[in-house]
Amino acid sequence: MELSSLGVRLSDEMIVVGMIFIAAFLLIQSFLVPAFGENRQVQKRLKKRLRAISDEAHQGSISLVRRKYLRELGPLERALESLPGMERVERLVEQAGKETPAYRVVLTSVCLGGMAGVAGLYLLPLPMALLLGLAVAAFPFLRLTRARSRRLARFEEQLPDALIVMARALRAGHPFSDAMHLVAEEMAEPIAGEFRTTFMEINYGGEVRNAMLGLLRRVQSVTVMIFVTSVLIQKETGGNLAELLDGLAAVVRDRFRFHRKVRTLSAQGRMAAWILSLLPFVLAGVLSLVSPNFLPMLTQDPMGRQLVVAAFVMVIIGILWMRKIVRIEV
Repeated sequence: MELSSLGVRLSDEMIVVGMIFIAAFLLIQSFLVPAFGENRQVQKRLKKRLRAISDEAHQGSISLVRRKYLRELGPLERALESLPGMERVERLVEQAGKETPAYRVVLTSVCLGGMAGVAGLYLLPLPMALLLGLAVAAFPFLRLTRARSRRLARFEEQLPDALIVMARALRAGHPFSDAMHLVAEEMAEPIAGEFRTTFMEINYGGEVRNAMLGLLRRVQSVTVMIFVTSVLIQKETGGNLAELLDGLAAVVRDRFRFHRKVRTLSAQGRMAAWILSLLPFVLAGVLSLVSPNFLPMLTQDPMGRQLVVAAFVMVIIGILWMRKIVRIEV
């Protein structure tokens, strides 16, 4: 009897933990990402465009970033970098603006997850210890993803000023590569580093097309895609590139201003979504502390379990519905 009651209690705990995990995951995905992010259709078009140009870009010479990166690694490190999946991790590190080798990120994730899982075995049941290990193992990747998002937001904020600087340099008679070098010298990171890398690839004999596609591959943004496409079309067909960059800078600046306004107007809705979604779990925690015998009466009864499942389904539907309301696709 004691073993059966212990098994029921552990199953109840796992159900509650699973519910909290699913709700928290949906809340983070729905309301912690930028409210003015690209909509799904735009993201699909951007990914399709990147896939279309990836083969073409890889057919050219290897980029200076990749060449320098491989040259500084030892034989063992190169072997680790050749493992499956390391290329995606390396791309994430590069987009985040970090210089940590990809294999170190993976090893750090495995070590942290393993230590957290082993420590959790002494304090928690096996499933909860596994969840704890996976959550801790994902921390390095979540940190890189957050750094990439911040770097991309900062890059897009600097892009209008960079385009204006380039347009003025072109009007003064400078070639396109020198205009990019002027941006790299006059502006701050991260746009200075990306333009400097692109300028070096062009200046050391690389093709403008491959260098610009490399910039788009490192900074995956719709505004950067428009900038790269405009430059490539102008190189093939001709035209007034300075005037084109001025117009693009005005459009990007107005778009960024509108995004901030949308984020401000949707802040109240996001806060309401967090409060309404977490309120049932907070109330259950308070009741379990105040009256420990209250919740077991609900979970041990078959009808009570059905009510708990129905309430959780309604919470998930509410999160998805509020996400649809709050996330304004621009």
